[in-house]
Amino acid sequence: MKTYLQKELDACLDRRDFLKIMGILGISLATPPAFATPLREVKFNKKLHKIERTLPLMGTMVTITVLDPSPNRAEEAVERGFARIKELSQIFDRFKSNTIVGVLNAHGYINDIPPELGYVLKKSLYYYRLTQGAFDVTVKPLVDLLKNSFARTGKPPTHQEIKEALSLVGANKIFFDGKVVRLKDGMGLTFDGIAKGYIVDKTAELIKKIGVKHALINAGGDIRAIGKRNWKIAIRNPFNLESYVDMIVLNDNAIATSGNYEIYFDQEKLYGHIVDPTTGLSPRLNSSTSVIAETVADADALSTTAFVFRPLQAKRFMEAIGKQALIITRQGIKVATKNWPSLA
Repeated sequence: MKTYLQKELDACLDRRDFLKIMGILGISLATPPAFATPLREVKFNKKLHKIERTLPLMGTMVTITVLDPSPNRAEEAVERGFARIKELSQIFDRFKSNTIVGVLNAHGYINDIPPELGYVLKKSLYYYRLTQGAFDVTVKPLVDLLKNSFARTGKPPTHQEIKEALSLVGANKIFFDGKVVRLKDGMGLTFDGIAKGYIVDKTAELIKKIGVKHALINAGGDIRAIGKRNWKIAIRNPFNLESYVDMIVLNDNAIATSGNYEIYFDQEKLYGHIVDPTTGLSPRLNSSTSVIAETVADADALSTTAFVFRPLQAKRFMEAIGKQALIITRQGIKVATKNWPSLA
């Protein structure tokens, strides 16, 4: 007789790999370097200098590209941008015990949270309500359970273990009054589905304040375009990373992509870091989900939501809230909202 877990797995078509979106100039498909790169300056045209650098941050490769008449200002923007990313990462990194989120998860409360965390938590609770629980920052016990189970036994957790972890999930169980955050015993928060986008947004704000008119920040597929210049973005094929499935243009807006192939816990890549808060399992119908929004934080949260939803459910939801989305199913089928701005 099949177990509950096996039945749940059989009901799904498959799990999605992670789809990266790379910001590119022209039509060439950018490939992220596997190492930190120094500042690179080139004469982009007669009026603009291009300064670009890539560093490993936030668990991925982050590239900041600046186009500006002044190479000195462009270089300053890149350096200060990376400094801002490092600063904000010290709040949201759940893997370190000395970060704000690390302390919150360890002790279950913080009496005077910094405004950055307060903003992201408030937005997270908004998306929890909007998506009827599909986006939920309290899934940390489930993610930890999957990771630890495979590390310990090489197998997925039992139905009973999943059931117990699910009892600790639900953003409606968080006490938050704007200053104080309290969690029930055993609960934990992960902002992996929104914090990276927020950090990119705050970095973009800083770069604009410096006076830069044109820039692109790419944090492993969480991309923010600054200014009215058109930036062509190639959406990679999750089944063949040397090709792309579509291309769009960003113009002073953002895009984010969610998927599981970069962070998974089993050799078959069936269990990843994105978890359905209602079943405790990794969604397996989609390979990648991309969402265009005004900010990366919004695109980040919504692409995670779309990944949890079934493909047509994700399409209808994004159309209902006026967002542009592209879903690539596990079978390679493209499901796009009516307003998806494809260039292909």
